[in-house]
Amino acid sequence: MADTPETPEAPDRADTTGLTDLTDLTDSGLVAQAQALAAGDVSSRELVERALARIAETQPLLNAFRRVRAGAALVEADAADRRLSDGERAPLLGVPIAVKDDVDVAGEPTAFGCAGEFPPKSADSEAVRRLRAAGAVIVGKTNTPELGQWPVTEGPAFGATRNPWSTEHTPGGSSGGAAAAVAAGLVPAALGSDGAGSLRIPAAWTHLVGIKPQRGRISTWPEPESFRGITCHGPLARTVADAALLLHAASGSHAGDLHRPRPVDVLSATDRDPGRLRIALSLRPAFAAARQRLDPEARSATLRIAERLAALGHEVVEEEPRYGLIGLTFVPRSMSGVREWAGRVPDPALLDARTKVNARGGLLLGGGILRVARAAEEPLRRRVGEIFDRFDVVLTPTTAVPPLRIGDLTGLSSSRTDAAMISACPYSWPWNVLGWPGMSVPAGFTAAGLPLGAQLLGPAHSEPRLVSLAAQLEAAERWFERRPGPVGDVAAGDRTPDSLGRPAGEAVG
Repeated sequence: MADTPETPEAPDRADTTGLTDLTDLTDSGLVAQAQALAAGDVSSRELVERALARIAETQPLLNAFRRVRAGAALVEADAADRRLSDGERAPLLGVPIAVKDDVDVAGEPTAFGCAGEFPPKSADSEAVRRLRAAGAVIVGKTNTPELGQWPVTEGPAFGATRNPWSTEHTPGGSSGGAAAAVAAGLVPAALGSDGAGSLRIPAAWTHLVGIKPQRGRISTWPEPESFRGITCHGPLARTVADAALLLHAASGSHAGDLHRPRPVDVLSATDRDPGRLRIALSLRPAFAAARQRLDPEARSATLRIAERLAALGHEVVEEEPRYGLIGLTFVPRSMSGVREWAGRVPDPALLDARTKVNARGGLLLGGGILRVARAAEEPLRRRVGEIFDRFDVVLTPTTAVPPLRIGDLTGLSSSRTDAAMISACPYSWPWNVLGWPGMSVPAGFTAAGLPLGAQLLGPAHSEPRLVSLAAQLEAAERWFERRPGPVGDVAAGDRTPDSLGRPAGEAVG
């Protein structure tokens, strides 16, 4: 049976004064929409109808969604309005959100980026159940690359998902559909997942806040753990308060979970001064068998955030974590997870050739090698965690480069894809091995106007400290004031084909 902690009402963080116009309300964030609903300033049906209209307008170009629950979402919105009218309150009651297509929503298939006909699920995953218990209306499931393997959201099953800041570029991956949906204002927040940076990379490349929480903070049930413990669920939002609210609503354990961390309070952390912290600035990624170079603009963006943190009173010192050969423990777990998921698809012949290679790798690296990789986790925590004897937080770039172009990884061999992926995104995956919290925050833009991110990393259970620091940084940076231009409908004859030669958006069910 699920373990359900008490859930307080939505926090009074956002100022909704003047948000009486529907357009203003739908452009506002998660906290503001929850407050407006509770105050009776707007109905859930109005917000959900607006979200569905925006999805329909942008889907041909952005292609953020794999499944859109238009009819079901409107029924749920009407039910939420009745509950609100009866005086009921819950943190997300009536607010439209999206979830990545790697969690189960009752009545919908979970394809996880794969081609083929998947049967509808009979029950919600635990994370979705908790979001529903908090009152959220799930408008759809967002696109992800096949089994979440790559930092781009493209594939033959659905086409290419595009970045609202530049539709010639990827929003990242593997939670790219969720990031595109939030960045474009289709929904105020979305639940994604992170197995090697899959939340933090899209957050960086779409100017969002993305939180990878402590392993087990959000249940992965019906999986006891996901991808041998390296993958966890987390929020994407435009502000720290919105991300914290979604994290709070989704958090909690199921009795079948292998990882059940003690609760932490992220909601009050958004209003709490973090105090003066010692922050380690790390620009050197963990060792990996691929050439790595930090793009000058990505480096400058991280250094600018370091300077801002110093100006806020924190002590920032250059220091590198002692990663050792941490990559050797990541690969067996990752490939084992690919093998497990690949075995569930209805038609394995439709899988990407690179997925088949990784699934074979999962077989070869299973058994004793996998057990050794898991056994190395605690010694690695001690080794890497030594830095937290002297520092409170580690600051790194989120990615080594700005957003990749659509099609950059298309047609590459498995080994060349891995090399390109490691070169572009070498900073995030070690924290998946360790299971510790990390988050990406906006760090500015390239000269060409492409978003960049910086990573805040902490030890076990440090989400409140990271959230407090990010909220302080957000108050100084005010990154939520800058948004991409409108992404509207395009005529059928004018649809931009994705890199695979098919119109974006045609796979939505």
